[in-house]
Amino acid sequence: MADANANADPSGEGVISKKALKKQQKEAEKAAKKAERQAQKASEADVVEEDDYAKDRYGIPRMVQSHEKPDRKLVKVDTLTSALADQTVWIRARLHTSRGKGKQCFVVLRQQQFTIQGILNVNDTISKAMVKFTCGVSKESIVDVEGTVAVVGQKIESCTQQDVELRIQRFYVISQSLPRLPLQIEDASRPKGDEEEGGQAPTVNQDTRLDNRILDLRTPTNQAIFRLEGGVCQLFRESLRKRDFVEIHTPKIISAASEGGANVFTVSYFKTNAFLAQSPQLYKQMAISADFNKVFTVGAVFRAEDSNTHRHLTEFVGLDLEMAFDYHYHEVLDVIGGMFNDIFRGLRDLFATEIATVNKQFPAEPFKFLDPPLRLEYLEGVKMLKEAGVEMGEEDDLSTPNEKLLGRLVRAKYDTDFYILDKYPLAVRPFYTMPDPNNPKYSNSYDMFMRGEEILSGAQRIHDPEYLSERAKHHEIDLETIKSYIDSFRFGAPPHGGGGIGMERVCMLYLGLDNIRKTSLFPRDPKRLTP
Repeated sequence: MADANANADPSGEGVISKKALKKQQKEAEKAAKKAERQAQKASEADVVEEDDYAKDRYGIPRMVQSHEKPDRKLVKVDTLTSALADQTVWIRARLHTSRGKGKQCFVVLRQQQFTIQGILNVNDTISKAMVKFTCGVSKESIVDVEGTVAVVGQKIESCTQQDVELRIQRFYVISQSLPRLPLQIEDASRPKGDEEEGGQAPTVNQDTRLDNRILDLRTPTNQAIFRLEGGVCQLFRESLRKRDFVEIHTPKIISAASEGGANVFTVSYFKTNAFLAQSPQLYKQMAISADFNKVFTVGAVFRAEDSNTHRHLTEFVGLDLEMAFDYHYHEVLDVIGGMFNDIFRGLRDLFATEIATVNKQFPAEPFKFLDPPLRLEYLEGVKMLKEAGVEMGEEDDLSTPNEKLLGRLVRAKYDTDFYILDKYPLAVRPFYTMPDPNNPKYSNSYDMFMRGEEILSGAQRIHDPEYLSERAKHHEIDLETIKSYIDSFRFGAPPHGGGGIGMERVCMLYLGLDNIRKTSLFPRDPKRLTP
């Protein structure tokens, strides 16, 4: 006789329904099958572990926490050439791409702007599991790879190292990347207008690039741009040091607007307000008064201008110089012109690889310059513009379109992308600019241009305190706010002049790029404060 309580609810609240009993049985069967599958997988894993004769040749080693110093030299990708054929090397690089094909896996390994193809084949030392593992590593992961350098019969067009590939023997993941990337490095590296099967190949827009700048900066083009930009600063320093300039460092938090204008950032400074320096101008001049004779500085400059253009930033790197001269401010022009030619020659001769890398994605005409640099007077420039149909007065400032047009006219007539425009109208220059003694409507001031865009503004400065006060009043500047500046000339100051350069603009225009955000590592403009 059946037990009357066989289907009783264990809670004691009644008998379990047939439906609930059936559900319990199904769940029990499901759990049993799951346990069986897990046991089978574990068993298969054991077999794989036993059968994987390459298990020590790949994988994810422990985190690098400076446990040891292995006797292993990592070589640079750009040194891998046919001269190293048949040699076994170790490299550390990013996994740029990977592609499995049967018992093979092709990878591209990237180290800054240089790339090399690697290949794994299943053989006596490379197992199927190793090939599968390598194909499954997420792009942008950092890997240590051992391989033999092999010369290839046909050039590998997709890599910088076109004559060789790496026959991989060991493959370890040092730092894993997330599998989902907000942008693909291949897309961010692609020239606009490139075609692929089915239409135009994808590219990455500027905002997406800047929102994910860490990834964007990994492209070969950006690696090249910022190496060349470092070269601009290096050449600037070297050129001036050989001319006996002293490098100085000036305050960026100041008590009054550097240029006496409204385009300045105000910051809280304890119980009062201060400003971010729009220029190191006043301090460079103070250094001249302090008998440093020739000075330069490299540092941040801040401009609170709501200018959303291709060439304006609210923070940029200023390359500034100032020097005493003997008799005529053209002594300063000669030094600055020579310095720019040193920079242009140095970039051309020392950064040919970087220039070529950038030109692959952003083609541009090679930058042209004359030695000595072309120098025109402002009225000559106005005359050229008028002859080209532009209506403007002789004392009008140059508009941006007119600057660009004049650059094209100069290029066509003189075959140069760099020139100096001297003797600007006094009305369009700052209060500390020395007027032209022969024509009070003009001044001892100058701008310099690359590809029709201004990259330096400078002048002879007024070094007489009374005359300086007079000019400041003319510009309606409160003398109290610049008292320390004017007082710095009361103890004797030599005649002097100089100029300020925007580093990012120099780099942008030398390379023929279309936007200054391409040459600012983490650009700041009126709409961008991150990352």
